[in-house]
Amino acid sequence: MNLLADVPFIIALFEYPFLRYAIIAGMIMGFVTPLIGSFVIIRRLSFIADTLSHFSLAGLSIGLFLINVLGFTFIGSPLYLAIISAVIGAFIIEILRGYYQNYKEISMPIVMSLGTALSALFIGLSGGWSSSIYNFLFGSLLTVGQEYVGIISIVSAFVLLLIFIFYKQIVLVSFDEAYAKLVGVKIRTFQFVSTLVLALIVSLSIVTVGVLLVSSLMIIPVAAAMKVGKSFRNTITISIIFSEISVVAGIWLSYELDIATGATIVLINIIILFLVGFFKRFYVNKRIREQKKEIQTK
Repeated sequence: MNLLADVPFIIALFEYPFLRYAIIAGMIMGFVTPLIGSFVIIRRLSFIADTLSHFSLAGLSIGLFLINVLGFTFIGSPLYLAIISAVIGAFIIEILRGYYQNYKEISMPIVMSLGTALSALFIGLSGGWSSSIYNFLFGSLLTVGQEYVGIISIVSAFVLLLIFIFYKQIVLVSFDEAYAKLVGVKIRTFQFVSTLVLALIVSLSIVTVGVLLVSSLMIIPVAAAMKVGKSFRNTITISIIFSEISVVAGIWLSYELDIATGATIVLINIIILFLVGFFKRFYVNKRIREQKKEIQTK
């Protein structure tokens, strides 16, 4: 039951800090995730977001075990261990991709299996399922606080700075590794950097939409934007717009209807994807056919 149901969303936004934190955190992630997702799709690593999110869950479950069972309260939040485990998972993936040169994709199922096994083990040791585990699985954006907003602001600023400084190199490595190597770009270094950046964003996105839905926040807006984008930069811009719309609309609907925020955001992303696909297929293609007929009649 939504105890704030009688308070309009706009008014609640100014009266209740948790709602402001949710909007700020959601919009930051809504900007950064499709930006990273664009490079992930170009590198054909869409599955890596799911892999790292499951490995992050291992860090979260270990954190809950250390805090709740062993009493290591100095850790503060299990989110810190999620970030560390995501970074470790990213390095393991890149090491395995280098080891299995001809079968690079098998690195992700290996890491995902390890993360899932560790998660199951430490969730059991922590006393089984709890509301904290449920929130990490499906997201709980409306429970975020000032600390989380501070963390994602710092990490997102760091990520954006890296992309700004190394944009050309990252794009070059993503599109054409052979040419990048030819012009002197250190391929392995930038692969590690891009995967590290991805790990940081994935681990923080868990709070927004949860482990099971994190890849959707990163991939679906880009997939929709690819249908209408005219260039790579244009696709990134459109994907960010789609993502921000889904985040704001998702938080608003989840507040008004008292439903899960992460799931609502993802469903809105899916609706946008279908609408864009419908528009592309029936409207744009129709105009192209009409233009062809006009040319033929002339």
